Amino acid sequence: MNARMTGSPASSAQASRETLLATLLQLEQRVRACSDEQALAFLMANDSHALAPYRQAVLWADAEGRGDGRIVALSGLAVPNRDAPFNVWLEELLQRHAATPAARTAGRLPPPAEAGDAAMWAEHLPAHAWWLPLPLPPGCAALVLLRDTPWQARETGLLALAADAYAHAWRALRGKRPDTAPQADAAPGETASAGQRLRRFARRRWPMLAAAAALALLALPVRQSVLAPAEIVPRAPEAVRAPLQGVVDSIEVKPNETVAAGQLLARLDAREWQGRLESARQALAIAEAEWRQGQQQALFDERSKAALALLRGKRDQAVADVDYYAQAVERTQLRAERAGIALFDDPADWIGKPVAVGERIMMVADPRDAELEVLVPVADAIALPDAAPARLFLNAAPTAPVAATVLRVGYRAAPTADGTLAYRVRARFDSPEAAGALRVGLKGTAKLYGERTVLAVYLLRRPLATLRVWLGV
Repeated sequence: MNARMTGSPASSAQASRETLLATLLQLEQRVRACSDEQALAFLMANDSHALAPYRQAVLWADAEGRGDGRIVALSGLAVPNRDAPFNVWLEELLQRHAATPAARTAGRLPPPAEAGDAAMWAEHLPAHAWWLPLPLPPGCAALVLLRDTPWQARETGLLALAADAYAHAWRALRGKRPDTAPQADAAPGETASAGQRLRRFARRRWPMLAAAAALALLALPVRQSVLAPAEIVPRAPEAVRAPLQGVVDSIEVKPNETVAAGQLLARLDAREWQGRLESARQALAIAEAEWRQGQQQALFDERSKAALALLRGKRDQAVADVDYYAQAVERTQLRAERAGIALFDDPADWIGKPVAVGERIMMVADPRDAELEVLVPVADAIALPDAAPARLFLNAAPTAPVAATVLRVGYRAAPTADGTLAYRVRARFDSPEAAGALRVGLKGTAKLYGERTVLAVYLLRRPLATLRVWLGV
């Protein structure tokens, strides 16, 4: 009985080892059956869980050894998004570890010491990570397994055996790539000249030569550009806004009229405020009379002294009301705070129109301080580098383009007057003399220049974007 009991744990351990060995053999068999590198990467990131449980797996590879490793596979995902912020951070972290001597052998991958990286690790990754290097000359790769509990020696030993099988299968699949083209057959005893052989080769291989020429043409570097409607706008205009809620009574200036600092621009209907001011003045007169009467009574009646402070407070409140309404009446007259030109539409559209507090009525801008505003449609948007060049072709002078430099690009698309979505791009004119000669409000077409790319991408950008929308990828 005792012998049976003492032998039971050994039998269980032996059965467990046999099960793990069978699992390893089955996994190696499935690795050898993979037909391409993508299937192998998916298997490594997901099916290694059968040997040692983990919460997350990352397959990172720098196949060419150029220091630009990327995430090839993530557990639970068919295709990882390389542009995701978490994936970008994880790629940089693994690239830094791969450059250290410790990355050549399997071992624990410690969390980063930097505060920002440590906080990112603690938020998104488990505490215990195991680094499994996969030698892929001339580059390298690694399978990183993460979980919440420490790794055991038995598990890491099995994973090391599996890593050897993974690396062997990966190198074998890479060796299947065709890197040579069949050579043209030469007729035995042929004595044709070099020109004849060249013409014969051209006749036999003209589809290949045409395809090569087309590929060479499509690989030509070109600069991306986009045409978009543009308008000359003031750089830092002063917005003349309604300080009070009311109705516009009159507009005292004309559109595009030159105004001076302090000049009257518009009036709001002040009759309501004037009525309130008269009522406040009457209330002030009553409060002052009551206060003076209370002062006189306080000289002879001790009980009247207690009400004297209340009467004085009512008088001060009435004085404050009179001052407030007097200022409100004064603010119904909108004046310019700086010299410039008045920018607004037809005055008839404003007279009699009710306005809310803060609603803009017009703008006053310096005509010599102008910028270029370009509305780039969402469908035509391209990546614009910092200080990207631009050219403005005015409708009034299309043969005289004006050079400009992009200052900023709107971070999101906004609706335009015609109902479409567009990114707002601001640019400054390269020549101050040209900016001073251009009138605010002129419109035209702007050409913005982006980064360089190949001709194929430049020609197929719109069709590829449309196809992607149709396919949903």
